[in-house]
Amino acid sequence: MLHLLRRRWTAPLFLVAVLALFVPLTVPLTASATEPTVTGSGGAAAEVPLEELAVTTTQVAFGLRRPIDIAAPDDGSGRLFIAEKRGTVRAYHPDTGLAEEFVADLTDVVDESGNERGLLSILPDPAFPEVRDLYVVYTALPDGAVTLARYGLDDGGLEVLLSQEHAEQWNHNGGTIAFGPDGYLYWTIGDGGGAGDPYDSGQRLDTLLGKMLRIDVSRTCGDLPYCVPDDNPFVGVPDARPEIWAYGLRNPWRFSFDSADGSLWLGDVGQGTWEEINHVARTEQAGANFGWSCREGLVVFDEAQCADGAEYTDPVFTYSPYTGGCAVVGGRVYRGEQYADLLGGTYIGTDYCSSAVWALREDGEGGYEQAEIGRFPTQITDVGETVDGEFYLVNDLPGGLHKVAFEQQQPTCRIDLTSTTWGGGLTADLTVTNTGSTPVDGWTLTFPLALDQTVISDWNTDLVQLSNMVRASNGTHNAVIEPGESISLGYLASHTGDVSPPKRANLNGEACALTTSEVPVG
Repeated sequence: MLHLLRRRWTAPLFLVAVLALFVPLTVPLTASATEPTVTGSGGAAAEVPLEELAVTTTQVAFGLRRPIDIAAPDDGSGRLFIAEKRGTVRAYHPDTGLAEEFVADLTDVVDESGNERGLLSILPDPAFPEVRDLYVVYTALPDGAVTLARYGLDDGGLEVLLSQEHAEQWNHNGGTIAFGPDGYLYWTIGDGGGAGDPYDSGQRLDTLLGKMLRIDVSRTCGDLPYCVPDDNPFVGVPDARPEIWAYGLRNPWRFSFDSADGSLWLGDVGQGTWEEINHVARTEQAGANFGWSCREGLVVFDEAQCADGAEYTDPVFTYSPYTGGCAVVGGRVYRGEQYADLLGGTYIGTDYCSSAVWALREDGEGGYEQAEIGRFPTQITDVGETVDGEFYLVNDLPGGLHKVAFEQQQPTCRIDLTSTTWGGGLTADLTVTNTGSTPVDGWTLTFPLALDQTVISDWNTDLVQLSNMVRASNGTHNAVIEPGESISLGYLASHTGDVSPPKRANLNGEACALTTSEVPVG
């Protein structure tokens, strides 16, 4: 049997223990009222270059019916719980496989009409297995209201805690729930659906649509089956819902907290031009405005929704549909033990359509290293983890569970890029070297440009720019690159101020080592 270590938050627990002595006896002291903790690689970050990471997956369970979420009960059993869209929860164990009997069955209350409705997220109680409850988020019959409830595994009892009307559209339900480093429950809800935020939900504070919520589910307050923490940013603000923790979201499908520092990683699905991933330090999360529907990604979407003096939280990673993507799934920071030396502290995310695997890591200078390190199976709906931080995936169709592995491999290409900048223009000269052992016979080089850079002309390549993505292909004279040999190409581009070079590049789908230098000339 696989033994899973209990995860512990790295925040100090002494103060929590002292404060617990002063909690009134009438208030139940559950695990969700204290600071959760984790063990593992902690705050240590791997130093392996991201372009040397490679991801592989192994399917370990078949026959799931539109699996949507993974949760790991911290009971020493080694099991994973897997939510299916129709309203059922299955159990998987690496020794015995997928159990036939349901862990939970909510099909009589779940509305799964429309592609995005159904059971959306599951979360064991922090005191599990002493408290054998699951927190569940689903769209409820008869009208699709997005609902948070507590489900008793022993008796099948269901207690609705909070519900948001969502009858007009079937899409943009959001749906992730997670306990944060403070022990409170966090929940994301989409903007109400349709195109272009028709209800102006993102920037309004009088609705839960387009928001991240934060509530205390360990207590009740008045008529509410939960309490609103006093330090929520909009407590006492006229006409604002006090449950709101952050706002300006479109369809925040998956988010997670880094167990080392409590920082938030959140993927927000775009309108059709930009997908985005956000990373927010724990101290900056309260009241964060992610911009929708004033902005999509870093670009203004609806100026009428932009308020004078508003401060927006910029995403740390954006990509356009021209990468093959259609909906960011998001992911998690790896804090497990097995691959800690390779990617400890690295965020791994993906997209539902492209299945591209993005690796992101802070560079220590206020920016982020990034690389595309492979492909996941098609239509991933969740990147989950075991209690000790190892990654599993579920994919929508055909409905499987996959175990994720990582390895280090040397890139088979190297790109040396030198850019010369002036006024409103720049030139970029690229030397592409085949560092592998076999010839490259025909090539396509892909890389992103800064948002305000536009290619005007190119040389030694057939270059196409789609949004911020560049696809440069070989000519007849330089199609073959022998091992150890190099070819040169380049382009001329205009810019409006951002002259930063590309941060990643792929040759025929494989990540390349990339070195850049800039030469300003005026």
